[in-house]
Amino acid sequence: MDNAALLYALVQNALDGIITIDDAGTIETINPAACVLFDYQQQEVIGHNISMLMPSPDREKHDNYLSKYKTTRKASIIGVGRELIGMRKGGQLFPMKLGVSEVQYSGRTIYAGFIHDLSQQKVDEERFKDYAAHLEELVEERTKSLNDTIFALEKAKEKVSISLEKEKELSKLKNRFLSMASHEFRTPLSTVQLSASLIEKYAIPFTSEPINKHVGKIKSSVMSLTAILNDFLYVEKLETGKLKASYTCFDLAKFGEEISEEMQLLAKPSQNIVCRHFGIQTMIYLDANLLKNCAINLIGNAIKYSGDNCCIDFTTEINDVSCIISVHDDGIGIPLEEQKHLFQAFFRAHNTGTIPGTGLGLNIVGRYVSLMKGTAEFNSNEIEGTLFTLTFPIS
Repeated sequence: MDNAALLYALVQNALDGIITIDDAGTIETINPAACVLFDYQQQEVIGHNISMLMPSPDREKHDNYLSKYKTTRKASIIGVGRELIGMRKGGQLFPMKLGVSEVQYSGRTIYAGFIHDLSQQKVDEERFKDYAAHLEELVEERTKSLNDTIFALEKAKEKVSISLEKEKELSKLKNRFLSMASHEFRTPLSTVQLSASLIEKYAIPFTSEPINKHVGKIKSSVMSLTAILNDFLYVEKLETGKLKASYTCFDLAKFGEEISEEMQLLAKPSQNIVCRHFGIQTMIYLDANLLKNCAINLIGNAIKYSGDNCCIDFTTEINDVSCIISVHDDGIGIPLEEQKHLFQAFFRAHNTGTIPGTGLGLNIVGRYVSLMKGTAEFNSNEIEGTLFTLTFPIS
């Protein structure tokens, strides 16, 4: 294939339109792609001025552009290329990219125009612009929503901060009051206790049953009030962080026996506290005072919420991995729906009725057990009673 044939084939099969004109603007050749682009047959355009493919005002100014270029040699399109609007046979306009080359051929000047249809590109650009605008709107909306959320969070944070400060202040006042009230009540209670003991002593010669009975009531009431004040003091120390676990090594079996004997004195007449220790090992490393308070609280509750004729099991155990303290009674039990609140401060189940109590005992037990890195669990129902189990890891 010679060069001329090759070039002809390339032009005829090019995807872009190719048009040649003479120096007067008359169309000399047009390839099939250009015919399709402008919707003309070849014979309809050859011999006509190229301006027929342009809309106003370019149509009227084209010959002037060409004449001015030939005079000044200053190109606006020739050798430069730019985007223009083309016009099809039916008058429809479309965007196109036009590049024009000046060619010297057979002693004369011709101009070759290379035309690329930009219709789809412009559609895509418009879609992109619309999409970008849509994204901008979304960003603005989301930014506004985010700013509103941040503002609301800042306001909520401010409210929470104010509430927290008030809560802290109230907590300080409450703890101060509890501490002051507990200490202030101790002196008159000690006086009442001492006076009751003196009355009991000096009434011995008279062997008066009514006197002994009422003195016993006074002593019992003083002990109850003292226990309540102690609970308040324990809570105050816990909440202010004053209380820390102080570990010592002690005999757990002996510890259990001493508490059983002490609590048996407070039990109802026909109640029996049975203490047992399981395991060969008896020495344990814990805070004896905190553990004693836990045991007294649990046995005290068993005494309080059980009937007159009952057995309260108090067991201690040391195995290879843990130390276990358990207290089991067959008392009134804890209603299932209220068990989740059991370790909350001041909570008392509805079935406790008129039985006295502050609702602080189990809260203190739970917090003391946590101080010693242990766990407090229970199993209870209103038929079979309650089993409390305290478990501590052996270090």
